Amino acid sequence: MDKLAIHGGPPVRKSMLPYGKQSIDDDDIAKVVHILKSDYLTQGPAITEFEQAVASRAGASYAVAFCNGTAALHGACFAAGIGVGDEVITSALTFAASSNCVLYQGGTPVFADVHQDTFLLDIEDVQRKLTKRTKAIIPVDFAGQPVDMKAFKAFAEVNNLVMIQDAAHSFGASYAGDNAGSIADMTMFSFHPVKPVTTGEGGVIVTNNELYYQKLLLFRSHGITRDSSQLLHDSEGPWYYEMQELGYNYRMTDIQAALGTSQLKKLDRYVTSRSKLADTYHQHLTQIEEDGLLIRPYVDSLASSGWHLYVIQLNLERLRVGRREVFEALRAENIGVNVHYQPVYLMPYYQKLGFSRGLCPHSESLYKSFITLPLFPSMQEQDAMDTIDAVNKVVRFYAK
Repeated sequence: MDKLAIHGGPPVRKSMLPYGKQSIDDDDIAKVVHILKSDYLTQGPAITEFEQAVASRAGASYAVAFCNGTAALHGACFAAGIGVGDEVITSALTFAASSNCVLYQGGTPVFADVHQDTFLLDIEDVQRKLTKRTKAIIPVDFAGQPVDMKAFKAFAEVNNLVMIQDAAHSFGASYAGDNAGSIADMTMFSFHPVKPVTTGEGGVIVTNNELYYQKLLLFRSHGITRDSSQLLHDSEGPWYYEMQELGYNYRMTDIQAALGTSQLKKLDRYVTSRSKLADTYHQHLTQIEEDGLLIRPYVDSLASSGWHLYVIQLNLERLRVGRREVFEALRAENIGVNVHYQPVYLMPYYQKLGFSRGLCPHSESLYKSFITLPLFPSMQEQDAMDTIDAVNKVVRFYAK
């Protein structure tokens, strides 16, 4: 698209502002270099150090690190005993991993709709989708805002379900004073570069349940254990180990763990930076919202969001064009906007499984209006103001 086609002038920015970006400093680099010079690049002590730090920060008893968040969700479904014939209810408005993890175990994902204001899983729709085959629920924290964890945990307990919280967006966030990761049976955190803190790729499951903890440890390492307290047969010697389950090689490296441990020390600073940028957006987009051209994100009064994403909704009824034209115009202004997320069941693979359009009306309607604005800790106030200027410029140009 010609950057001068719409406005006839230069873009708001000279270079592209990405929607998300990691923040790596010299302390992070030094921590990784230390591991590179050590005896262990993987399966060493840095893993345990990282796991303990994550568990402590989340307020959980145990943490098990995986090579990525998807693998961690897969491990959680394994630990929960999901198998053929079991149904697991999750949000339609999420990344594919939230439901793919159910398929990996032979289970059947069931999609429930979200609230139109918070974009979080609607517990009333979950109730409607409940059947005798439902074995677990996977509520998803969206854009950094956690679900009402105690409400979902109580719902799970009443219905004899396992609650697996997909908190890929919300490490460092809380609801009603409870840290994400402290309430659910198992909670997944992601450490992809655009997440609250990064290990490059990586994920963790935190839990307060020792049985789940032991199953997760087994699953991430081929189903193999050397732990003498977990052996099913008598040990044949110091070399002895047992493969007790069909697990996977989902281990995190010490290199990743070292980076994560360093990054964790800056989590509060990162969340504060994100929150300040979100406040800037919120303040300066007020007038555009009052003029009826867009809707700013809503945060529950009991929630403390980690602000992983800042997602606006376009009021397409008040614009002369669709979302795509606005998206491309913002990109032409060098604002690296994105879209989160297409309802999972609209993906071709899920369509082949028999899922059809119209299943979750709120999710489908919201998706059509969503645009994600840039937001990451190293962004400057001027970056946010450039984004605001571009949004104002584009949506007013296209206003009816």
